[in-house]
Order: sequence, then C-alpha cells, then structure tokens
Amino acid sequence: MEAASLRHVIGLSLLALTMAVSSAVYAKPTVKVAFIGPLTGPVSSFGLGARNSADLAIRQYNENPKSKYHYEMVALDDECKANVSFQVATQAASDNSIIAGATHVCSAAAMSATSVYHRYGFPIIVWGAVLPEITEQNYQEVHRVNATMIDQESRAANFMTKLGYKTWVVINDTTDYGKGHYKYFSEALKKRGGKILADFGAPPNQQDFTAELTKVKELNPEVVFCGGQADFCIRVRTQMAKLGINAQMEGTSGIKSEAYTKGLSTQLAEGSIAFLGGAPLDKLPHGKEFSAAYKQQGYAQPPDAYGPFANAAMTLILRAIEKVGPNRKKVLAELNGTKNVDTVVGKVTFDKHGQNMLPLMSAYVVQDGHWVLWEDSAYAKGQRKLKGLS
Repeated sequence: MEAASLRHVIGLSLLALTMAVSSAVYAKPTVKVAFIGPLTGPVSSFGLGARNSADLAIRQYNENPKSKYHYEMVALDDECKANVSFQVATQAASDNSIIAGATHVCSAAAMSATSVYHRYGFPIIVWGAVLPEITEQNYQEVHRVNATMIDQESRAANFMTKLGYKTWVVINDTTDYGKGHYKYFSEALKKRGGKILADFGAPPNQQDFTAELTKVKELNPEVVFCGGQADFCIRVRTQMAKLGINAQMEGTSGIKSEAYTKGLSTQLAEGSIAFLGGAPLDKLPHGKEFSAAYKQQGYAQPPDAYGPFANAAMTLILRAIEKVGPNRKKVLAELNGTKNVDTVVGKVTFDKHGQNMLPLMSAYVVQDGHWVLWEDSAYAKGQRKLKGLS
C-alpha cells in the first residue's frame, strides 16, 4: 500500500476512534419515567392529550444540551378502571429502573393505586384526578398539580346561584368520582341557598335513564347536575332531550372535553356548563409557548383539558431528577419541597399533603360545538341565554 493511502486509512481510523470515544464520553445516561392514564376507552381523549403533553416535556429536556440525562417515557393505560390501575401502578412502581411517574385523571383509578406507590416508595404527581382523598391520605409519595373537586364544586355552586338558579336534580355515577362531586356540590350549594329536589345514583355504564329522567321531568328543576365522565353525561343529556326536559345542563370537569362535544350534536351540547382548575391555554403564563411547541411536534390528538397539567407534572419530575439524580428517595424529597416552581399552569407549591395550592377555577360553556371560557362567551355578554333563565 502506498504511503499516502496508508496515512489516509490510519487517519480515518483515528477519526472513527476519536468519534467513538467522544460519543462514549458525552453520551447521557438514560433515565425512565412513567406516564399512567386512560389511553383507551370513553375518556381516552383526556389520557392521550395528557400523554402527548408529558411526552413534550421529555422531548424538550432531551433536546436541551444542558440536560444531564436522556429520558424515556413508559406509557401505561389504566383504562380509567380501579383494577387495571392497580396492575399498571404495580408494574411501574416495582420496576426500579423507573424513577417517578405522572399519573391518573380518573379518581377511582388514582385511589386504587396510591397504596402501591406508597409501598414501593415511588414518587408520583397526579395530573387530573380530583377526589380530595387522593392527597389527604398523607402518602408522601403522592402529589397533585390540579385542583380538587372541593375547589371545583365551591366555584360551581357560587357561579350557578349568582346566575339566579335555585333548584337542581342530581344524577351522578356511583364511583368515588361521582359520589364525591355530589357530596361537595350539595354541601356548597346548601350554603348558598340552592335546593336539590332529588338525587339519583347510577352505575357509570348505565345506558337507560328513562326511570330517573321521568322523575326529573315531574320535579321540573331548573338545572340537571350530571356528576360523571363524558360518556355518562352524554347519555343523560341525549335522553333528557328525548323526554322533553328543558333544564340547564351542568357537569363536572369530567365533561370538559372534546369527547363530550363530539359525542353530542351541536344543538344538544350547546349551553352545557362545566368547571375546571386553571385557565384556557392562551391565558396561562406559558400557554402560548406550550401550544406552539405542542403543535410543532405534530401530535395526532389535542392536549385536551388536562394536557397542561400533565406537562407540568412531568416537568416537575424531570426538574427534580436533573437536580438530585435518578434516585427515588432523593427525587421524593425534592418534590416534597416544591415551592413556587414555574410551570405551564403557573407557580406550583405543594402543601404538607402534596396538594398544589392552585387558586384559579374557571367556568366554561359550550358555544357552537366548542368549550369557551365563560367570560369570553356570548352568554356572559348577554347575546345568548342559558336554559331556565329569564
């Protein structure tokens, strides 16, 4: 081989070796984190949007050259079911390579899993489930970025009575979610002078509400309060129309989704009211940046109502790992000390129960097939009227 050719081969070999050594030196250790939510089933729109939003946080950390680690997300489907949630929570928490998780929008699923997280010392941040007891159990591993149903129903009762409504009938599902919403709404409503004429509990998969709604029609309430997820309240609203019940439809955060507006005709969905912690994306501190980044990634589903909260939960987890390393105990201690940390949903501070002290609760109304912040709606401006109001 000629000397020039030999030098060329040696040079290429040395270059390849240098690149390999450089890659080995600068390669970031991989750290796994979990996402748990309903990726299939009637409330999957919440879960898919939240999964994408958590994934966005991970992509942004992985693209940041200053990040110490490369992150991988293990996404698990709890189907919004308690038994499935227990299984997938165990799957994540028992895997020591997974450091922490952003978990759950369904309260029954979250309640089923909290003891698992506590047993394994697995730090989690709930991104959507609203039952107060989730954090009130005082498991130090359990945190939550979104508000509880106590906050939600206090706002709901105050808002609706100020509009002038006086009488309600409640139809709620018999899960912890539905029963909890009924409990806290009825307590808040009583303080404000509202009256519940009757309440009906039904299994979340009940299809026919003829018996309940026939009684509702006899009672003639101004408002029907539906305490359930979107699919449950879609059936209630559809059958209200068939029976000629002209009451105002009020729901929980469970209906504030595209699943609800797409599951009903524009006419039937129109005017429905729901309440949700936080504010619309364009009014959140970093909402516009989040929206732009989300759109740039080309996700197949929108972030939906709880996407920003899932993004905030995952961001807090990654921030903790960057600061103290991929160690569950150290990450847990860091999360427990969270105070005034900036996220897409605003400053996050966890109280002694792990609950974010989120002060803002917003009212929404369906207008022309889309959820609109009440203050921005034609209803608030007096251009349209809700049912039952003169």
